[in-house]
Amino acid sequence: MKTFTFKGGIYPPERKELAEGKKITSAFPASKSLTIPITMGGAPNQAIVAVGDKVARGQVIAKSDSFVSAPVHSPISGTVKKIVSNLSTANSEVPCVVIAADEDPYAGEQFMPALDPFSCSKEEALARVRDAGICGMGGASFPTHVKLNPPKDCKIEYVLLNAAECEPYLTVDEQTMDESADKVVDGLLIVQKIVGGEADIVLESNKAHLIPKLEEAAKKAADSGKEKVQIKVVKTKYPQGAEKDIITAVTGREVKAGGLPASAGCVVCNVGTVCAISDAFRLGKPLIERAFTVSGLGVKEPKNLFVPIGTLVSDLIPSVIEVDNDKVAKILSGGPMMGFSMQSAAFPVQKGTSGVLFLTADEIDTAQTSPCISCARCVKVCPMRLTPVMIVRSVNAEDLDDAKKYGLMDCIECGSCAYVCPATVRLVQTIRMGKNLERGRIAAERAAAAAKANDKGGAK
Repeated sequence: MKTFTFKGGIYPPERKELAEGKKITSAFPASKSLTIPITMGGAPNQAIVAVGDKVARGQVIAKSDSFVSAPVHSPISGTVKKIVSNLSTANSEVPCVVIAADEDPYAGEQFMPALDPFSCSKEEALARVRDAGICGMGGASFPTHVKLNPPKDCKIEYVLLNAAECEPYLTVDEQTMDESADKVVDGLLIVQKIVGGEADIVLESNKAHLIPKLEEAAKKAADSGKEKVQIKVVKTKYPQGAEKDIITAVTGREVKAGGLPASAGCVVCNVGTVCAISDAFRLGKPLIERAFTVSGLGVKEPKNLFVPIGTLVSDLIPSVIEVDNDKVAKILSGGPMMGFSMQSAAFPVQKGTSGVLFLTADEIDTAQTSPCISCARCVKVCPMRLTPVMIVRSVNAEDLDDAKKYGLMDCIECGSCAYVCPATVRLVQTIRMGKNLERGRIAAERAAAAAKANDKGGAK
């Protein structure tokens, strides 16, 4: 079978053997309450429940009128105890609804009625995806109904299932495909029905052992009258699972700077996302639970867990996750390349939480930063063909216009540049800072323009 790839990238140690092959096990009830962020992708939501309210499992507790938003549902039946700020997986404080579980947290659930995805209209299908609160579950958490409703001038020719899972340590997507191949194929075909195009499952070569199981599920779907699903293998390389890189590898197309995959005729979805889509139609179930990997040498038994969204990681310790506190040097939300270093484990599992890592000192880079030696290794490995060193120099010089010329806003923050930097320059952190400064500048300019327009209106 032909193997596809892209230019650039790196080969960090995979370290997937720690949790590989570990069945996904349910860890509920691990606590008597959940701490649920009211926004998990898209525009900010507003809580629509108050302290003291009784809520049912599957009930909407936060939403927004913005199109680029996704509602949030309660994963349990219980009582709203408080609405407070809490640490989130982005290592920032965010508003959360805290719900105490009823004696039977599953009683009186309010799921939607099942909906046949292959006979309903496109409008009905998109409404179901939005009403279910589905977001990208690979980390970005972009509202899925927006992704499945591209501009009319963008003809979708490829629907790619991003099954690369290129981040070291993480194995939850691989295990999901192993245990639920039929659901994965069903969700992919539902997406294909909504947007059109060719449906492809894109696997990294280190997961080739899943091909027979996925081919069997695809054949079963085809025998029942569904569209054909193809399996394409990509080289095991980081960041092979980045949306733009997987498109380039499989289709040979490039997403232009500032563009979206739809502009290249592609829609890319994560494994967890298509499973959630299948559940939304077949069961009427909103996105209220998810699977994720717990790994790292600071954990006595790495595993793949399935928990309600809003479960505090700290509540899983030590009953579900046994941590060697004497060894843990860093806690990460996500993978080691693009995840966030957390100040504690008191943060909730969110829709985009693909993993939680407890790393020892031997697993992290503790080298001190030294001056850049202009070796250009960061340029060689950058999958976006940018010049990270020049972006960082421009940001440090407070010249954002120059940084943008070098591709500041096109960086996908994969960390490949920082990984190969012999001087251990904090490239990604500086680029993130530059992006935040640029966004702040844009917001200030818009506010100033709005204020000026209001002043003119008042003068009239």
